[in-house]
Amino acid sequence: MVFLVSLHYYLSMSKNTPPVEDGWRQTHLGRLLGLSMRRFDERVLQLMAGNVDVPLALSNLAARGQVSAAHIHITRHLSLQGSRLTELAELAGMSKQAMGQLLTQCEAWGLVRREADVRDARAKRVVFTPDGLAWLRAFEQAVTQAEAELRQAVGDEVATVIALGLEAYAA
Repeated sequence: MVFLVSLHYYLSMSKNTPPVEDGWRQTHLGRLLGLSMRRFDERVLQLMAGNVDVPLALSNLAARGQVSAAHIHITRHLSLQGSRLTELAELAGMSKQAMGQLLTQCEAWGLVRREADVRDARAKRVVFTPDGLAWLRAFEQAVTQAEAELRQAVGDEVATVIALGLEAYAA
């Protein structure tokens, strides 16, 4: 009986005792992926802020940090033929309400507009404006440059392995 009480005490204590080593919390792959994504998106926005082809108002917003990675979701996911809000929210992993707020802001900035959906009169489609298309072209250029910078920083072979590994993991 004493053995069982001692075992129970040991097991309960080991569950409440913090691990001796906790550096893993800072270096696990999920955290590194998140940090890398944030760094990449920040660099893309920085490059877009300096792009002379981006409409000045949008460039100023990006330069002042008013455009965030959340806004990149619209740039990344909005189809050239237009998309419904629900589609965008799903692709971005956001709630419809959060995406709606983001779209309202992007509409005010002149990136997108909502128009009637020809396939469903009750629905609206979100489409790029001409300024939004200029923003999209600048996004493409910035992503290309940021990828080139990543390749230069880690080497072509490592960058290729990273890309292949992330494609396989995301699939």
